[in-house]
Amino acid sequence: MTDSRHTAVPSRGAVGLFAGLALLGFGAFVVQAAGEQPARAWQAYLINFLLWSAVAQGGLLFSIVMHLTKARWSRSMQRLAESFAAFFPLSLVLFLILYLGKVHLFPWLHGEVHGLERWLDVPFLFARNFAGLLVLYGLGLAYTFYARRLREASGGAPEAERWRGRMTVLSVLYLLAYSLVLTLLAFDLVMSMEPPWYSTLFGAYAFAKAFYLGLLALLVLAGLYHIAWKEESGLTSAHFHDVGKLLFAFCLVWADFFYVQLLVIWYGNMSEETRYVIQRTMLLPWRPLAWTVFIMSFVIPFLVLLNRRVKERPAFMVLLCLFVLVGLWLEHLLLVGPALNPRSTALPLGLPDLLITLGFLGLMAFAVTLFLRRFPDSSVGRS
Repeated sequence: MTDSRHTAVPSRGAVGLFAGLALLGFGAFVVQAAGEQPARAWQAYLINFLLWSAVAQGGLLFSIVMHLTKARWSRSMQRLAESFAAFFPLSLVLFLILYLGKVHLFPWLHGEVHGLERWLDVPFLFARNFAGLLVLYGLGLAYTFYARRLREASGGAPEAERWRGRMTVLSVLYLLAYSLVLTLLAFDLVMSMEPPWYSTLFGAYAFAKAFYLGLLALLVLAGLYHIAWKEESGLTSAHFHDVGKLLFAFCLVWADFFYVQLLVIWYGNMSEETRYVIQRTMLLPWRPLAWTVFIMSFVIPFLVLLNRRVKERPAFMVLLCLFVLVGLWLEHLLLVGPALNPRSTALPLGLPDLLITLGFLGLMAFAVTLFLRRFPDSSVGRS
């Protein structure tokens, strides 16, 4: 296979385009936050922070899982997966900015917290989550650093085995931090919005969904690379078929966690738990949104991915994955929207939400594209 180390590289124009998109989203956020409905701006900001951070965290996890299982088929995909680590520093900064909107993001600041006063102390909440993200991102960036060195070593460097051993240690630590930190974020930034409600499965639901998101974004990135550079991308239909099967599996895992969590709440029939589900699945304006999320994020991908040929078509997989990503964006709105808009009679969606989302998309694409330009062999290679 041709080594296209110098050709399969995103253009400078793409970097500029994504930077412009990020600036557009930032401008929309500032205008909305300074306007008459600042809470809507912060709601969109929180949804996008959670979504795109999970994309980056879950995207890198693919490379880590492949390394730990010593999978050889996925090397070209691993190189792309590592590029999502470029968003980690940005995610850390974006998390700190959340502090400025705490009044709009935490309804419990104005009411009862049901015995959670110490745990929901705002400085403590941000300090522990920042520390968790710092550890998680530090491990992820260290893993990516050694993966780059190992991949760029020509002819097999004498330090290769040592680097590979360090990658294994970092992979295990990242997996542990991934499950713990994403559970913490889910509890503190989503579940805490309604202190009477709790679910011990919510953390597992969050980090399984993050891997689902990471696979979706990885397939979009890989599909665009394959469309742009064909065989020079180092990707084949077999890569898409294999990752597509993994995507199908985590489509089922995500739905299973959702169902199991719902089943336990229904069986317990306790008012502090059932209210959360009833509001989001049976009351307007959220009921149509709940069905939309279910259909977009599970029913359609489940039925489509049953077909082998679909999984082998990069262009079709890009469209499908973008469709499901939109569904999971709406799922984040379904989780936080009712708590932030308790008296709303219409879905809190509008043009500013779209522009802010495009800004976050631009920021993610900017970071990934810049990484791929800096390390061009992260997208190509022999497999």
